[in-house]
Amino acid sequence: MDELARVPRGIDSSKPSSARVYDYLLGGKDNYAVDRMVAERLLSVAPDTRSVVRANRAFLARAIRLLSERGVSQFIDLGTGIPTSPSVHEVARETHPDAKVVYVDNDPLVKVHNDALLATDDGVITLEADIRRPDDIIGHPDVKDLIDFDRPVGVLLVAVLHFVSDEEGAYRIVSGLRDRVAPGSYFVLSHSSSESEPEVLAQLKASTANSPAQSTFRDHAEILDFFEGLEIEEPGLVPVQRWRPAMDSISSRLIVEGAVARKP
Repeated sequence: MDELARVPRGIDSSKPSSARVYDYLLGGKDNYAVDRMVAERLLSVAPDTRSVVRANRAFLARAIRLLSERGVSQFIDLGTGIPTSPSVHEVARETHPDAKVVYVDNDPLVKVHNDALLATDDGVITLEADIRRPDDIIGHPDVKDLIDFDRPVGVLLVAVLHFVSDEEGAYRIVSGLRDRVAPGSYFVLSHSSSESEPEVLAQLKASTANSPAQSTFRDHAEILDFFEGLEIEEPGLVPVQRWRPAMDSISSRLIVEGAVARKP
């Protein structure tokens, strides 16, 4: 079947999507030619990008296991992307079989896939929404029915905030979420760094300009500012490969830093 013939209604396949580019880099098939073009241009200057993307996914899984060990059994995954196993609920349910998860993304294709995958699971929902309007997410009736905001929540902001500019309120999003969740909640956050190699940043900017995948790169200090009012867990804000790794980490031309922090 022709690729364009299978594009679901409401999805613009002429512009790259961060979720679909990420899917391609992870080896998935839910992407279009424009997404593959962006990914291949990035791979041409940073061939290790696929390993960084996988490391970011592994960072997420390790962080969820830590939060689950700390007693957290409900999660909101903001900018979740195309479903990739192990998903958040799969990892969380290794410890808490009744763990509850809200998946949020503004890409309609993500909701299409998540709805099909999770249609029979009462403890997991998918919301098509934009993290730039966090009150719409927290206040959504389905979210309020599933998540008990009087108990700790794991808020996941993994590789998503670099798609939100300062003018769009990137820091306001995190501070607003911080103020809405209970003490003992955790934030898991990763972000592409402006301290990556200049050639890589230039290619990313050129490939995604004026598209939903356009990124705002921030340096180490600027990424740390997202954690204001939170207590960062050891080893702090580090490249995702180095956050409590199961094996020796490698350096890369594209730097993605990550950290886990608790609301006191």
